[in-house]
Amino acid sequence: MDDLGRRNRKVGLIAAGVFAAMVGLTFASAPLYDLFCRTTGYAGTTQVAKQAPDKVVDRVVTIRFNGDVARGMPWNFRPEQIEMKVKVGEEHLAFYQATNRTAREITGTATFNVQPDQAGIYFQKIACFCFTEQTLRPGQTVDMPVSFFVDPAFAEDPKMAGVNTITLSYTFFEAAGRKVSQAPSQAPSPATDRTRE
Repeated sequence: MDDLGRRNRKVGLIAAGVFAAMVGLTFASAPLYDLFCRTTGYAGTTQVAKQAPDKVVDRVVTIRFNGDVARGMPWNFRPEQIEMKVKVGEEHLAFYQATNRTAREITGTATFNVQPDQAGIYFQKIACFCFTEQTLRPGQTVDMPVSFFVDPAFAEDPKMAGVNTITLSYTFFEAAGRKVSQAPSQAPSPATDRTRE
């Protein structure tokens, strides 16, 4: 094999390696982005905790609640409280209500974030309906709990000095063709069924 052939083969192997690396990064990008968001709170991604801290700070923050459904999702979904005033570090329980308005069973999954974005790293969920898919029978109404606290480090961060309100938002999407997952160990008690018999 002459020099030109060896160089062509080397270039071909490098190109194939670069292509394989790009394909690998494509598949890894979503999980890596999700890990990055959960670690840093980027884009208002909330954190997950096993329990509330022992430390409660006197600083009070207003938590506002928002609930939406994606286009084509035939549920009613709303928070059961508009806002709560909470002490930083103190665990609280809020509820959202969902109703399946159709004559068929529907499984939904919720995405979530907080505003302002920079508060995401301090907003900690202990248990949430958003950790698993939710299946509602035709006409079924359920109450869905979320247990949360604001990390005491929030009160020590100078960038949070002017943040007095945090908005927790959820959007439900239909999870067509997907199996309902099992609730994780930290999940709250099951949603309360309010179906009218």
